[in-house]
Amino acid sequence: MHSSNKIYVAGHRGMVGSAIIRKLSAAGYGNLVTRSSTELDLRNQDAVADFFETEQPEYIFLAAAKVGGIVANNTWRADFLYDNLMIESNIIHQAHKAGVKKLLFLGSSCIYPKLAPQPLKEEYLLSGLLEPTNEPYAIAKIAGIKLCEAYRDQYGCNFISVMPTNLYGFNDNYDLESSHVLPALLRKFHEAKEHSAPQVVIWGTGSPLREFMHADDLADACLFLMNNYNGRSPVNVGVGEDISIIQLAELIKDLVGFKGRIVLDATKPDGTPRKILDVSKLHALGWRHKISLKEGLRQIYEDFKTTTLEKSIA
Repeated sequence: MHSSNKIYVAGHRGMVGSAIIRKLSAAGYGNLVTRSSTELDLRNQDAVADFFETEQPEYIFLAAAKVGGIVANNTWRADFLYDNLMIESNIIHQAHKAGVKKLLFLGSSCIYPKLAPQPLKEEYLLSGLLEPTNEPYAIAKIAGIKLCEAYRDQYGCNFISVMPTNLYGFNDNYDLESSHVLPALLRKFHEAKEHSAPQVVIWGTGSPLREFMHADDLADACLFLMNNYNGRSPVNVGVGEDISIIQLAELIKDLVGFKGRIVLDATKPDGTPRKILDVSKLHALGWRHKISLKEGLRQIYEDFKTTTLEKSIA
């Protein structure tokens, strides 16, 4: 990409999309196109077609998606499947029709089978059953990957897919009903400290192992891959290291300064036992993450206190 190219970032208000916008702006890309969900409903085929006809973007980062944690995924199963299928189908199809030079589709590590060997290699896709609690979301993301492959095979479109690991970062969702585990724990421990609560209850046994990456690192990887990767197969994007949920909870507890106990509610689901990506392909291409988990947690906790809490008070 050149600095003058018109670049459309779909989902620019989300955690990932906003990180990509920041990265592109810092790297000198000034011709950026965005639309909020109130300005453009990406589930609406005609509206998306009109947008492409008007704006004619040259490059696309497809970060728009309906996302959430275990509770949200398992509760709004139809919404997660339908909304994500419509969003990706409309954008990918119109990107083809408009002759977009390149599109980067953001998938998810949940596309891999629940009991696949660890670490998860790109070729494990569709080799087994998915985790039931987020199956609709995973199926939608798999469809997006296959759409990119199909448009490449049939029409020669340079559409690539990246599979990020569990993410956290600025502009994250801290709603306890719909957030992912890391922001939910951060909010729980902060509120427990503020109210001098004796304990914080965590879902599950605390034993599942998860890999966490800062969204700013993902944005850096996306720009790198947009400029350096043109392959058909997906690319895993992660840090190559994991941590148990109870260890994560202890880290956040110490960061926040909570003095009470951690209580594990083993009656609640754990989800996939372990999920860590094999990032050897990404490393071979020449990219590695820069932000450690400890430093990343410090950054977002400061941001949480100064921005998220201020918004809730206002």
